Amino acid sequence: MFTQRTLDFLYFNHKYNSKAWYQQHKADYLQYCVQPFAELVTALTPTMLSIDDKFIVEPKVDKTISRIYKDMRYSSDGYLYREKMWFVFLRDKKLYNGLPGYFFEVSPYGFTYGCGYYQADGQSIKNFRQMILDGSTFFKNAMECYKSQDVFTVYGEALKNSRYPDRPQEEQEWLNKKNIGLEARSQDINLLFGEDLAATLAERFVSIKPFYDMMLEAELMKNRV
Repeated sequence: MFTQRTLDFLYFNHKYNSKAWYQQHKADYLQYCVQPFAELVTALTPTMLSIDDKFIVEPKVDKTISRIYKDMRYSSDGYLYREKMWFVFLRDKKLYNGLPGYFFEVSPYGFTYGCGYYQADGQSIKNFRQMILDGSTFFKNAMECYKSQDVFTVYGEALKNSRYPDRPQEEQEWLNKKNIGLEARSQDINLLFGEDLAATLAERFVSIKPFYDMMLEAELMKNRV
């Protein structure tokens, strides 16, 4: 279970930005960060496999759980450690081209969860848009589930100018994204630290399964070409 010690470790480990400090507090990292993430992944595994039985579900760092340290080859801010941790449920990157999936992220300032792409490739977005333009069943189901809830909002960088000005506004919100997903942001500490977190995430993740199904279909379409 997450506690205030989880948030404290993430904050101070990032603030001090020191290998020595991290080593001195590694036991806290394992107990208050890795362990509750692993427990949450384990609790969610049956639900996530019901959504997609090809999800990787191992409750380990570098499998479903993020690393705390950065790859300095790709970091320019000078920080050795991240200020946040997350889990992702994805298919195996080695076997599938695209990476739509579910995520849950914790930082000292709150938590975020949802379903979407981290960085969708061009063909994925092209296929995603085409399903909207074609009025496919995948799109209709995804839009229906989105409109029937008030927890998640659409994220993703938008095009500077709409390419589809004649389409309905609700379609344009999706058509004009370079990258897309649904996310919920929260500072509800009672939920984060409570016993109902896994059940709440499971219910909300299932509620947006049609959106995941649409993204997955965009990936599978690439393999049929």
